[in-house]
Amino acid sequence: MKYVIVTGGVVSGLGKGVTASSIGVVLQSCGLRVTSIKIDPYLNTDAGTMSPFEHGEVFVLDDGGEVDLDLGNYERFLDVTLTKNNNITTGKIYQSVIDAERRGDYLGKTVQVVPHITVEIQEWIERVAVVPVDGKEGAADVCVIELGGTIGDIESSPFVEALRQFQFRVGQENFCLVHVSLIPVLGVVGEQKTKPTQHSVQALRALGLTPDLLGCRSAKPLEQCTREKLSQFCHVPAGHILSIHDVSNIWHVPLLLRDQNVHLAILKKLNLRFGRVIVRSFVANLSLLYPSSAPQPELSEWTQRAERSDALSIPVKIGMVGKYTGLSDSYLSVLKALTHASLACGRKLVIEWVASTDLEDGSPRDLHDAAWAALKSVDGILVPGGFGDRGTQGKVLAAKYARENNVPYLGVCLGMQIAVIEFARSVLGLDGANSTEFDPATPHPCVLYMPEISRTHKGGTMRLGVRRTFFQTPNCLTSKLYGNESFVDERHRHRYEVNPELVDRLEEAGLTFVGKDETGRRMEIVELPEHKYFVGVQFHPEFKSRPGKPSPVFLGLILAASKQLDSYLASGKNAGTMVTTMDNGHSFDCVANGTAEIHVNGVATKKQQQQQQADPSKFKRLERELLQIQAMVKELKEREEEIREDLRKGRGGAGDIFMED
Repeated sequence: MKYVIVTGGVVSGLGKGVTASSIGVVLQSCGLRVTSIKIDPYLNTDAGTMSPFEHGEVFVLDDGGEVDLDLGNYERFLDVTLTKNNNITTGKIYQSVIDAERRGDYLGKTVQVVPHITVEIQEWIERVAVVPVDGKEGAADVCVIELGGTIGDIESSPFVEALRQFQFRVGQENFCLVHVSLIPVLGVVGEQKTKPTQHSVQALRALGLTPDLLGCRSAKPLEQCTREKLSQFCHVPAGHILSIHDVSNIWHVPLLLRDQNVHLAILKKLNLRFGRVIVRSFVANLSLLYPSSAPQPELSEWTQRAERSDALSIPVKIGMVGKYTGLSDSYLSVLKALTHASLACGRKLVIEWVASTDLEDGSPRDLHDAAWAALKSVDGILVPGGFGDRGTQGKVLAAKYARENNVPYLGVCLGMQIAVIEFARSVLGLDGANSTEFDPATPHPCVLYMPEISRTHKGGTMRLGVRRTFFQTPNCLTSKLYGNESFVDERHRHRYEVNPELVDRLEEAGLTFVGKDETGRRMEIVELPEHKYFVGVQFHPEFKSRPGKPSPVFLGLILAASKQLDSYLASGKNAGTMVTTMDNGHSFDCVANGTAEIHVNGVATKKQQQQQQADPSKFKRLERELLQIQAMVKELKEREEEIREDLRKGRGGAGDIFMED
């Protein structure tokens, strides 16, 4: 197993997660299988009980793990399915060590940070790194590990020491360290300053770790003189100093790293040269000539996605109604899902943040008027998940406005419950209808605490992870968006559910529960059939949205908001394919797997027509195979010259031909 460690210096929030994910993408494009681990030094066992204001959103995995939002970046970038053990926290490590001590596993030893905590960290990494996350059998080739926080933090010191030991445990040829640091520019001088990074690297080296590559975060591309200065004072080759400057969209970051040959630097450090991998696999098994890498990373889909995103100019405005509007990371996955859907629809996403508390009657007049003006200007409304009663009435008012004015609406988790509460109040006339979360004494409980959920413990006790939802109405809108499937598997995170005793009355009044769990008593999807798009889901579809595979319900919201939903459904492309007109009058087929085909006046280009007549995937495969063969031949020739030279100098024999590769 090869390990790439990503650390951060100077300040937090530099984008280590995106950098680590992008490195993984580039290595994947070299044919390597990649897995990821995030280390969070906080004492919490997991992120489940942390406020979004403290740490951003809580990302939920298939197995129910409540983890750091960076694992969402890993899953979206690498298209993998991680587990709760891929997120290591101080709380988990100490809990594991203390449990072992209570069992007597240490045989009377004094339990200390070194070696017991540091060894547990190393063993955890090795144990998790070999678990496949890409749906294939066997361990990955490379594990990318992000160490949260900043070098020098007190709480991360055991992990830094563990990684220092780990480099000797696995061997230097299996350990590559990438240090991400800030290169600020002073406003008056306008010069890129290297001193903070110099000090950060100095602190890192003092702790026993030496960076192999430097990732330099800056507003503009790194200047050559800055690169040379960093190389001189940080003891890192100039070619290993990466400019990770601000870009127009996140899809450019892997391309930025590839263009600076980050893959060559890492593969060389880890002894994973392209040629060597090809030759080794060739000698090992002629039927599997080149399974792992190509001479150059294949990132055409990322290039298309980045360029397409830059080209978008027709806006679609979505009103995000919540109570954490001051910190966008609180709704990071929701924003990413909206971005994926907007890109698929050929629209430029514009988020109108609406604080739900400002929509309520008791809010200050200026904030109240501004919030309602903003809400009335949007093309669609989204009410995301959340907890607590603050701002709840504002969300109810937003749902009512969307329902009465035929504005596309998507409610996620709490947003679905809000839609049910509003319908019960306004249509059924149930005054005081509410959730028992907000009003335990409500005369009309529309939403109840689930009976199997603990009332004494908060952490890890919700209905979490992937659960199956069965469609009750085959021709419903949501079913069509999911490709007419009979069921869907989506991730959940909730303690409350729609009151099953109220379902019949709600449906008689026009609200339709088109998706339920396996028991038929837990409501999962609700629709308002006569509405343009009024959908609520109990699950969190944003957690499984991918750049090339947008979540169907988010796609439906953007389609409805951009007035493309009817044509999309009429086209019969209900499994994620659509045709969208762009600003230049051309159009593209946007398929759920992320590929795109440009049309001019409705006709594919000549090159595309020729490819359509043959099998385009076959030609792509043959071109890649040809490049691999050429690289293999070059490697064999170089090896032949080395052997001949050794034979001439009398330092080798014919047997050496078979000793390497």
